[in-house]
Amino acid sequence: MDFSAISTEQLPQLLLDMPKAELHIHIEGSLQPEMIFQLAQKNGITLSYPDVASLRAAYAFTDLQSFLDLYYAGASVLLTESDFYDMTMAYLQGAVADHVVHAELFFDPQTHTERGVPIEYVFNGLHRACQDAKARWGISTHLIMCFLRHLSEESAFETLEAALPHRHLFMGVGLDSGERGNPPEKFARVFAKCKALGLRLVAHAGEEGPASYIENALDILHVERIDHGVRCVESDALVQRLVSSQVPLTVCPLSNIKLCVFKTMQQHNLPALLSAGLNVTVNSDDPAYFGGSVNVNFTELFKAHPGLGAKEAWQLAKNSIDSSFVSQDQKNQWLAQLNDFFTAAVAVQ
Repeated sequence: MDFSAISTEQLPQLLLDMPKAELHIHIEGSLQPEMIFQLAQKNGITLSYPDVASLRAAYAFTDLQSFLDLYYAGASVLLTESDFYDMTMAYLQGAVADHVVHAELFFDPQTHTERGVPIEYVFNGLHRACQDAKARWGISTHLIMCFLRHLSEESAFETLEAALPHRHLFMGVGLDSGERGNPPEKFARVFAKCKALGLRLVAHAGEEGPASYIENALDILHVERIDHGVRCVESDALVQRLVSSQVPLTVCPLSNIKLCVFKTMQQHNLPALLSAGLNVTVNSDDPAYFGGSVNVNFTELFKAHPGLGAKEAWQLAKNSIDSSFVSQDQKNQWLAQLNDFFTAAVAVQ
């Protein structure tokens, strides 16, 4: 395909309209301030902020932990199955508008069960929303249950046991929350059990944690994808390994800026990782807190890096589809759509 035939004027709209998958989205992090206040009022919860504007003003984070403190406070308004349904439907409606054909949603049961919310409310609300969104808009979804790494491995085991009656509703497991002081190997046994159960495995690593966390997630947890992974550049050997293995990195540009992993989008290393041959994807992470959806991440990344063009846009979208946990037949259908989309863009010239 002659990507050079696609003009720079076409590129912004192309980024918005091209079919893509989103593989790193925390559904609780999609909860917009307006919905937080609606649910707080419905559930009789008093928030620490008087209005939406003051809550948004608090979204000035110095690091991952400062974000997590506010994130968990926001999630406290989720009490009923319908709350989880409404939150998920709102995200999926926006994802459809962004031409996301498939989304793999992270969710954190421990954030809710520790507050006394039954785990079935979480599963049933998310699952019903995914079913209804598929019927209404055609979007495909998988659910990935994450363990909170700042809690104990015992708590992770308890959560896994509580989730097993709902095994048919989730595709895989992940590992999220604060990296510092919580290395992947802390959860070696629970991930081994998840692998034995046939669950797909992913883990956050190399966001705030060092490159060794990525290596340990691969070697000890045996994960198939690394969420974030931008600090892989601290090890040349690891970079070469990731190029050779094509283990996907689900990178979240706006998140990395908001949490001070990089000072500016111009300094973000995603373009360099892509150019080096790593299998990187673009995702929104926690869009309500970090400035926007997957399309906003694409737009801001490409605006900050003028060297990125249509070929890179196609590659990033292709990577996202290839790196998903759907069947190869389904991937082939979406890749054909992607190629048809770019072929049509070339034909416009």
